[in-house]
Amino acid sequence: MKGKVLSSLVWKLLERGGSQGIQFVVQIILARLLLPEDFGIIAIVMVFISLAQVFVQSGFNTALIQKKDADEEDFSSVLYLSLTVAVVLYIVIFVAAPFIADYYLNPILVPVLRVISISLIFGAFNSIQNAYIARKMMFKKLFHSSLGAIILSGFTGIASALSGLGVWALVLQLLVNQISVTIIMWFTVKWRPRLVFSFEKIKVLFSFGWKLLVSTLISALSMDIRTLIIGRVYSSSMLGYYNRGEQFPKVIVTNINGSIQSVMLPTLSAHQDNKLRLKQMVRRSILTSSFLIFPMMIGLAIVAEPLVDIILTEKWLPAVPFLQLFCISYALIPIHTANLQAINALGRSDIFLKLEIIKKVISLIILIISMPFGVYAIALGVVISGIISSFINAHPNKQLLDYSYKEQWEDIIPALLISVLMGAIVYLFNLLNLLSWQKLLFQILTGIIVYVCLAKIFKIESYSYLIATFKELITRADKK
Repeated sequence: MKGKVLSSLVWKLLERGGSQGIQFVVQIILARLLLPEDFGIIAIVMVFISLAQVFVQSGFNTALIQKKDADEEDFSSVLYLSLTVAVVLYIVIFVAAPFIADYYLNPILVPVLRVISISLIFGAFNSIQNAYIARKMMFKKLFHSSLGAIILSGFTGIASALSGLGVWALVLQLLVNQISVTIIMWFTVKWRPRLVFSFEKIKVLFSFGWKLLVSTLISALSMDIRTLIIGRVYSSSMLGYYNRGEQFPKVIVTNINGSIQSVMLPTLSAHQDNKLRLKQMVRRSILTSSFLIFPMMIGLAIVAEPLVDIILTEKWLPAVPFLQLFCISYALIPIHTANLQAINALGRSDIFLKLEIIKKVISLIILIISMPFGVYAIALGVVISGIISSFINAHPNKQLLDYSYKEQWEDIIPALLISVLMGAIVYLFNLLNLLSWQKLLFQILTGIIVYVCLAKIFKIESYSYLIATFKELITRADKK
């Protein structure tokens, strides 16, 4: 099992790293070619697409992974239901597009919404393909499809931007990516839907999935309401800065922690009857993710200004404060996701739903309080909400796994302390009169060297574990 988990994790990291890395480069190029307003328009549109995707998936993809005896009939039934929901929602968005455009006083939203929402139909098929891959832990297949789609869509987006298509470059990039990944996966994954549909299978899966549907919907609304408010009350440009500031930490955390958690859910689900083993795996997930993510988030916050100036140019500098605030918020993601994955693996979607309701009520209260003070206050509210939510997410596992929030912080404090110390040393370069590229280069190199040295000196557990795991992977590769 360990070998399969390691292999799956490597391929998931490659898939995330390859696709996210190329996507990041593409986004940088597009940010230099396009205006902040273009990204603001897409951010507004993606709120409605994201909410629709929640209903399309309806928690079924996670339910398929979690269910012990999921078979071909389960997968086929969910696919046909998801496709039906996707078509209905496409029609709803098509009809509603003019009203949404009127609300935002921006007529371009009408065609943009109508075109991008086509991706819902392909996304419905793709979500079942992803569930099948996760179930079988065939993450190598996901690597091929994601990488191919990102390259093709990236080329399309850049070529469109160079041709002067403006916001349509982003529209085409998103649409081509979704269509490409579905088509590539059709040829690389052997699974094919059968002409069967079972209401009984749907009922069983929905008994677990509906709670995830509501939880995900609440979570999406909580996050997206900020986008809707900023886009309507302030401007598309300010929304573009806000989203661009979030992009940098999000790419890093999604790549590392997302890869670990994608592999962890099917692995944890396989051990749901062994609580001690489950606790050990959740603990390892938190330790490993935080050891990698803490230094990256602290380092990114410190080098934010020269990084944005060099990569995105001076026109994006208003995004720097947002970037720094989101680094704090995303640093806590390992605690959030590991605890929630454990709860899902145990089949306790009822607890998951209760947690989401509590967190989002608190988040909404913080949003209401912060709104009168501007966009930066709204971003600060996200950080405060994230800190409170980390307590809430960890609480149930004190009873479920005998793994308290106090224990979790005792596990990650060593990595946090050496990350802060590394950050303090790296910050000193900001006091020197250097060019932006010189400052950035010295800060990155110094940060890596200092962090690795501190991890070795203080014998950080996660460092030793990662080195041992890397050596094991090399040994396995040599044997093959």
